[in-house]
Amino acid sequence: MNKTLRVVLFNVARFSRLKATWTGVSLPKTRRKVRSRIDMDLKHRENPVVTKLDSPEFKSIFTSEVQELRRLFDKYNYEIRIAGGAVRDLLLGQKPKDLDFATVATPQQMKDMFTVENVRMINMNGEKHGTITPRINDKENFEVTTLRIDMVTDGRHAEVEFTTDWKLDANRRDLTINSMFLGFDGSVYDYFFGYEDLQKRRVAFVGDADVRVKEDYLRIMRYFRFYGKIAEYPNRHEEDTLKVLKNNVDGLQNISGERIWVELKKTLQGNFVGNLLKTMLDVGVGPYIGLPQNTDITELNIVLKRAEHLALHPVSYLVALLKDIDDVTVLYDRLKFSGYDRDMAYFLVENRKDQVSDRPLLPYEKLVLNTKIKQQNAIDYVKEVLKYKGEETLLKQFSNWKIPQFPVSGKILKENGVPPGKMYGPIIMKLKNIWIESEYKQTAEDLIKILPDIIQEVHKNKNNQ
Repeated sequence: MNKTLRVVLFNVARFSRLKATWTGVSLPKTRRKVRSRIDMDLKHRENPVVTKLDSPEFKSIFTSEVQELRRLFDKYNYEIRIAGGAVRDLLLGQKPKDLDFATVATPQQMKDMFTVENVRMINMNGEKHGTITPRINDKENFEVTTLRIDMVTDGRHAEVEFTTDWKLDANRRDLTINSMFLGFDGSVYDYFFGYEDLQKRRVAFVGDADVRVKEDYLRIMRYFRFYGKIAEYPNRHEEDTLKVLKNNVDGLQNISGERIWVELKKTLQGNFVGNLLKTMLDVGVGPYIGLPQNTDITELNIVLKRAEHLALHPVSYLVALLKDIDDVTVLYDRLKFSGYDRDMAYFLVENRKDQVSDRPLLPYEKLVLNTKIKQQNAIDYVKEVLKYKGEETLLKQFSNWKIPQFPVSGKILKENGVPPGKMYGPIIMKLKNIWIESEYKQTAEDLIKILPDIIQEVHKNKNNQ
C-alpha cells in the first residue's frame, strides 16, 4: 500500500465529510407496501406454455445430479421447474452458468423429504425466504425455492407468503424475461409475455414498473444490467420506464453498497457500457452509488473513445468519473468493493496522467519494480492504466516484458559492510533506480563498486532531515 493510500484511509475526519457527498438529501423514510389483489391479477396468458425446448443446450443441463433432483421431487409428487435466468439463457441458445429451481413444496416439506432420503442440506439461511439447498450425490448444490408471494415490501426486504400458484410467483419477479419457468420436458411457461419481450430484446418490468421498483429499489440497477445483456441497441430505452427509474432513484440510498456493486459490476462488464453509464447518470443514480454530485463526463467520453474496445475493468469506467483519490475513498466507502478493486482505483487515479520519458515503458516498469504491493497486482494495474490511456502499443510491449531480477540483496549488503537496519531500504532503492536506468545491464559487482558513494549519500540525506 503506497503512502497516499495510507493517508487517505486513515484520514477519518476528512473521510466523514466526504461520505456526506453521496447525496444532498436525508435518508428517505421506510416505505412499506402491501401487495394488493390488483398487483396479482395482471394481464397474463391463459395457457402459459409458449414453446418446447429440445436444443443441445437444453439437453446439456441434465447431469446425473439434476436427474436425481427431479427423481426425488417426482417420487414425492411435488412439481418442480427450472426458474429465472436459466430459462432466459436457454431461449437465447446459451448454456446457463447455473440452475435455480422453483417448487410447490414448502420448505418444511422439502426438509422432510431430503431428511428421509439422506440428502444433506447446506446454507440454511435462505429458509425464511423459502429456499432450501440440497447437496445432491454429495457433488452439486441446488437452490430450490418454494413458490411465493412478496406480501409486504419496504424497498429492500419482503415478507413472503408461500403459494402453489406458478402465476403468482412469476408475478413477484422483476422483469418479464426473468419470470419464465422451464419444465423438465422442455415446456417453457410464460405468464407475462417475457417470451415475446426476449424475442424483441425488450427489457420490461412485470406489470407496473413503479410497483416493481418500489418493491426492491435494487431493480433500478438490475434494469441496466439486463439491458446490457439483452438489448440489441444502446439507446432504445422506453421513456416511461426511465421516468419510473428517475422518480424512484432516491430509494437506492437504503440499498447496501455490496448489493449495488454486484449489479453495477456486471453492467460494466456487459454491452453498451458507456451509454448505460451515462443513462444511469441521467436518471440520477450517481450520488446514490457514491459518485460525485454533478459528475463531469468529459474524461469518461475520452476514455470511451480511445479504450472501450480494450475490455476495460469495471473500475476503469468509474474512475473516469472521479477527479482525485478523495473521490475514490467516497466511492469505496459506498460500494464496499474488494481491496483489489479499491487499490486499482487509487492506482489508476494516481498514474493516469501522461508519463514523460525517453523510454516510454520505463515509468511503468518502475511502478512494478518499486511496488510496495503484491507484484502481480502491480502488473495488473499497470496493464489497466495502459488500457485506460489507450496505449495499445505500450500495452503489448509491457505484456511481453520479462521482469528482471534485481541482483543485490540484503545479504550482499551485509557482506559488503552495511550493518543491518533502517539503512537497507534507502540504499537498495537508490541502487535499484541506478540499475533500472541502466536498462538492467549492471551486475551485482557493478553496483557494489558504487556502494560507498550510495552509503555516503544516504547518510548525508539522513543528517539533513
